[in-house]
Amino acid sequence: MTSIWRLVVGMSVVVVAVVFSLLAASSFGAVAIDLTQLVTGQLDSLHQQIWWQLRLPRVLLAFIAGAGLSLAGAVLQMVTRNPLADPYLFGISAGASLGAVVVLSGFAGSLVSVFGLLNLPIGAFIGACLSVILVVGISGHGLHGQVERMLLAGVATSFMLSALASLLLYMSDPMAAASVLFWTLGSFSAASWQGLWLPGGVVLASLGILLAMKRQLLAMLGGDETAHTLGLKVTSLRLKVLLLCSLITATLVASCGGIGFVGLMIPHTVRLLLPGRQPLLLIALAGGTFMVWVDVLARLVIPNQELPVGVITAALGSVFFLFVLKRRQQEHYV
Repeated sequence: MTSIWRLVVGMSVVVVAVVFSLLAASSFGAVAIDLTQLVTGQLDSLHQQIWWQLRLPRVLLAFIAGAGLSLAGAVLQMVTRNPLADPYLFGISAGASLGAVVVLSGFAGSLVSVFGLLNLPIGAFIGACLSVILVVGISGHGLHGQVERMLLAGVATSFMLSALASLLLYMSDPMAAASVLFWTLGSFSAASWQGLWLPGGVVLASLGILLAMKRQLLAMLGGDETAHTLGLKVTSLRLKVLLLCSLITATLVASCGGIGFVGLMIPHTVRLLLPGRQPLLLIALAGGTFMVWVDVLARLVIPNQELPVGVITAALGSVFFLFVLKRRQQEHYV
């Protein structure tokens, strides 16, 4: 009962934090918006247009990105039983970024132009799938019994694909390379209402699918043999989850660039507060709230400039990564 009560309290706190964050974060920027006037509906026409057309889409995209990356990281950690698994460390983000860079830099030519507005997400998804194929191939056949090697394979794949993306940027037009380079570091500056439908739909649908698969994912935490005993097809399930995480990551990379370590930090933080549980919905909401405030920090940390959000998450995530490694080492020796 205590555990359930903590979950209810935690969910209530996160929901309140989500609503407050979406409103408060949209008031920060080059043009300040009074939060009281925003809540009471007393904004003048100019500030109302700024809030509706620029601020709110940006805040919502940040929330969607944080929720999707946190969700992907949580399920990757469940199906691989590796607490260090993350779309960024697993190589999925690097593959998606490579696919997107191929499209943005023009190397794909007319082969992708037939896809219209969807060429960037499709390119990112193809790159993410390529990363999954490489990681699975390096880890060994069957996708089970090799989970310890999957993270190392992901890191190696990430470096390789990142190097290839850097090579393409070096060979492309300097002006285009500069804009693509800023994009690969992560930014929500290009957010629009039209651009919210695809990432929002993918993340929401993926959340529903993963919640429906919750029992199967929990069974995977007990090990492959336990999952087999319960009648699960471990290889098929793990591959499906990897592809779904690739879809989530690719869509978000196409929308806002590469943002790392969110899928590592948020699931661990939620589990530290709620030990013994895997609340996927709570993890998604917490991740979205976290990313909203990271975006606010990116806009305010340097006056009259915007810092890429990927720089902030990388700085925080690297420290958190070392913390998790140290904690695992202490647990190992206890």
